[in-house]
Amino acid sequence: MRVGLSWLREYAALPDSVTAEELDAALNNLGIEVEHIVDQRATVKGSLVVGKVLTIEELPGFKKPIRFCTVDVGQANGSGAPQEIVCGATNFAESDLVVVILPGGELPGGFQIGARKTYGHMSAGMICSSRELGLSDEHDGIIVLDPTVVKAVPGVDARPIVGLDDVIVEVTITPDRGYQMSVRGLARELAQAFGVAFTDPGLAPAPGKTAEPAWPLTVEDPVGCDRFAARLVRDVDPKAATPDFMQRRLTTAGIRTLGLPVDITNYVMLELGQPMHAFDADRISGALVVRRARDGEQLTTLDGVKRKLVAEDMVICDESGPISLAAVMGGQTSEVVDDTTTVLFEAAHWDPVMVGRTARRHKLFSEAAKRWERGVDRELCLVAVERAVRLLEEHGGGRPGDEILDIDHRPEARHITMNPGLPSRLIGVDYSADQVTDLLTKVGCFVAQYDDRLDVTPPSWRPDLVQGADLVEEVVRQGGFDRVPSTLPIAPPGNGLTPSQRRKRSVGRALAEQGYVEALTSPFVSAGVLSALGLPTQAVRLANPLSEEEPYMRTSLLPGLLGTLRRNVGRGNRDVALFEQGLVFLPAPESGTPPRMGVDRRPAEEDWTLAQRYVPVQPWHVAAVLAGSPLEPAGRWGAGRPADWSDAIQAARDILAAAGLAATRVTVAAGERAPFHPGRCAAVAVDGTVIGYAGELHPAVCAGQDLPKRTCALELDLDAVPLPGVTPPPVLFNFPAALIDVALVVPDGTPSAEVEAALREGAGDLLEAVRLFDVYTGKGVEDGHKSLAYALVFRASDRTLTVDEAVAARDAAVAVAAGRFGATLRGA
Repeated sequence: MRVGLSWLREYAALPDSVTAEELDAALNNLGIEVEHIVDQRATVKGSLVVGKVLTIEELPGFKKPIRFCTVDVGQANGSGAPQEIVCGATNFAESDLVVVILPGGELPGGFQIGARKTYGHMSAGMICSSRELGLSDEHDGIIVLDPTVVKAVPGVDARPIVGLDDVIVEVTITPDRGYQMSVRGLARELAQAFGVAFTDPGLAPAPGKTAEPAWPLTVEDPVGCDRFAARLVRDVDPKAATPDFMQRRLTTAGIRTLGLPVDITNYVMLELGQPMHAFDADRISGALVVRRARDGEQLTTLDGVKRKLVAEDMVICDESGPISLAAVMGGQTSEVVDDTTTVLFEAAHWDPVMVGRTARRHKLFSEAAKRWERGVDRELCLVAVERAVRLLEEHGGGRPGDEILDIDHRPEARHITMNPGLPSRLIGVDYSADQVTDLLTKVGCFVAQYDDRLDVTPPSWRPDLVQGADLVEEVVRQGGFDRVPSTLPIAPPGNGLTPSQRRKRSVGRALAEQGYVEALTSPFVSAGVLSALGLPTQAVRLANPLSEEEPYMRTSLLPGLLGTLRRNVGRGNRDVALFEQGLVFLPAPESGTPPRMGVDRRPAEEDWTLAQRYVPVQPWHVAAVLAGSPLEPAGRWGAGRPADWSDAIQAARDILAAAGLAATRVTVAAGERAPFHPGRCAAVAVDGTVIGYAGELHPAVCAGQDLPKRTCALELDLDAVPLPGVTPPPVLFNFPAALIDVALVVPDGTPSAEVEAALREGAGDLLEAVRLFDVYTGKGVEDGHKSLAYALVFRASDRTLTVDEAVAARDAAVAVAAGRFGATLRGA
């Protein structure tokens, strides 16, 4: 919000001596973030004066118009002689009053003005345009002053005439304080801060509704639009120009001037905070209807874009259909044009939630929408219409109609009950009940004070005041943030990290040590991405997504990780290993409408239990993706090794080891799961329960997602892994181990992990460890079979094993494998 101090002074009786530093301190102490406070007098340095054009000589022979002028600048140049200036503008004539900056001056941006020879003549100074003075972006010609309005003689300071004598205040408004996005709201705040009188323009007298409406109109949805006011102005002069003061104030606020009726609506919006719209009444067909849009309806808005509407949008319609996207932007079919003579001014009150969603859905963040979603005073409708009508009557020669429309479905005012000691208890500053009452009254609240409570009715312009905590914030703001002591809270004692937190950190550390880089991806995905990866498209859809392109919550970590992998590869990083830990969101087991529970009391136990059935299931997952040679890159030591499915499976084993699981509880077997390659996918199980998959992605997925060939990935459900208990101390034995290797020939399709499990089962308690160290096919092994070589370690805790005992244990292990898989000793 950018506004001139002169406009604020019209409603707040600020002292003439107020400085920029005092303004900055006052606004900051009210919780308003100040971006800039600029004294416009200092933006143009040197002599900026009014000049009268005496002569103009057209200089021929150049590609563009060039004029050699003499200008009377009075005694501003020290001699009184005419000033010679070369100018390229053609929108002025002899005897016109213009704005001149003399040599030695400086324009905004550090542009120095001097005297130099150009186009064969000496030019001493410059005749200025609005853009050169930083007043607006208009650069079609120089500023020509109207002598009937500007009573000035050559040589006088031009700053107050063109509006360069003001102080510009630019502030950032927090989302809950829409009332501050207006001169009315900021002036109120400054008046309270400096303790001066405030004149509320929102209380200006305005005539009420008449029996005959200004235009026939029906509101079909009083929740989306609880008030609608309108009035006609006839016989408007279509050539009437927007007055200079209005243009300057709109330009300061960053709003383009678009013609008098539209400029008036924007001016009233800035002044009061009430967004308005101006219709060309002669282009409206029949009665108006305010309703929700129908799915598929279309409307071409003022920016020339044809928009497809949905049922949540509010529209204003005539007999031809929608003519305005309510509260966001008007339509082209009813806009004010160059020959408009009959204007229908509209000021309504719209549901802020609806406006916010509509603006985001259509990516139309207009100045009106910004104010609506923050909250607008519903009492301003008639006042705003009256202000707009009088401005158009004064500056456009319009004739206001006697009929006034006011459809009013306003709800009853809110009432808040608060303990007067609540501010002191929450803030740590002593506020008496009388102080609290006085400070809330300054805000605009009506306060009824009792012995044990305060009954507070917030003002209509403060829709953000809904509970006691909001009132406490107002007490602190008005009482001064500088009174609040800076006291660090005492950290409560704790028991350290929970087992779950320790596991998450251990897993992340284990993957990082293996060469993986952690990534944090967005939890929002599109249905198209889920479908492309072969993942279930039944996902949780957000009611108010940040982007309609990604309205779903992720059901897997892989879409985000693969998108990050693709982005890295596209930027030249060929060797990538990424991992992520985070929640995934699975559809709730219950469908339908959950029970409604208020916030004024604890919900009933049965309601709480039922509501949990509607909450999405949110397990904690860990996932990783690999491409190129990230784990063993190429270098002076060799060519490197491309990552393959075995690296993904090993990463899964490392994760479970870091999670505190013994290797004996983990089994890896062939599996099938999208988006993995069906022949290079492993199902990872803990205690016989599958918790995830690892392997190589399907070639079609790699091609469809622009991923490198043979990209590998894994994803595990960590919540399905039992938390580790107390870590037992290591058992050390004084007796030597017996080491025996066995090579078993088994059919090709036999999983090595299942053979290992059979060996453990058959060997009994004497088996300390077993490790697969070789897989062989070829000469000496019949077709359709493979040789699995295992290293077996046998040890007893109370004695040295004899050879016979170790061999017997080995034979028992082989016997179980033979009986279960038909395994035979290689070479036997």
